[in-house]
Amino acid sequence: MTAIDLPEQPLQAIPAAEPERKAPVNWWHEARSILLLVLAVLAFHSFVAKPFYIPSESMMPGLLTGDRLVVSKFPYGWSYVSPSFHPLPFLKGRLLGRLPERGDIVIVSPQNRREDYIKRVIGLPGDIVEVRGGQVILNGVAVPQKMLKPLRIAVDGNAPCPPLQFPGALVTDKNGKSWCDLPVRQEILPNGKTYTIIDMGPSALDWYGPVRVPENHVFLMGDNRDNSADSRAPLEENGLGGPVPWEAIGGRAEFITFSLDGDATLNPLTWLHAFRSGRAGNSLRPASVPPPK
Repeated sequence: MTAIDLPEQPLQAIPAAEPERKAPVNWWHEARSILLLVLAVLAFHSFVAKPFYIPSESMMPGLLTGDRLVVSKFPYGWSYVSPSFHPLPFLKGRLLGRLPERGDIVIVSPQNRREDYIKRVIGLPGDIVEVRGGQVILNGVAVPQKMLKPLRIAVDGNAPCPPLQFPGALVTDKNGKSWCDLPVRQEILPNGKTYTIIDMGPSALDWYGPVRVPENHVFLMGDNRDNSADSRAPLEENGLGGPVPWEAIGGRAEFITFSLDGDATLNPLTWLHAFRSGRAGNSLRPASVPPPK
């Protein structure tokens, strides 16, 4: 058997695959996606919850400069201050509104200013509020105060214990660490809500009123009673100028997310040590005890 020679077939070149063409970027689609994301964040920030930074010592000892916290926007309904950045002028009334409770910590926008303060609700509509020698008088009855042992707070960049604000409070322990020893009292409101305040001694804010809280207004005070621009302080001194309309209340403080001591530098190795321990997750709702008789 002989082999049969097959005719040779010419080799055909395999055509090279054409490179895939990238679809052009749909810039309108990308811009719309970013816009929708921004609107969703603003809506959440305006109507559900927002972060808040504590810039001053007015709510010590419960809140320290450098604390970051969450403020819920819905507990009291919504008003002209609810939208982010406060773009609206004063509008009377609230949507699904209700008044805060005594002892709540709220954010409030002072008249003619587009910024937020944080204070505690002391007086409600119809209350007669007076302060005598640093003690709150509600409807002719002194709000009970109980002296506590001094509260020791670590000194850091955000809590330097300035001598003009806390005279004689700066101390140093045997290890050379600096502390702020603060005179504190427990205050108990008529509804049994209780919290701790600082009272360094006689000050101009220790005497106020009496004033009656108008309808749909609240009277607000800071827990650092001698260093708080609240309802006792006039507008000219950056205070709230008396009871504030409930429309100016922007939300209720709920809990601390984290806290920074202010000692961080540009060196990233210092950032982790700038977190204050033991503050994340702390609730900002006042404790409850049996109401005073």
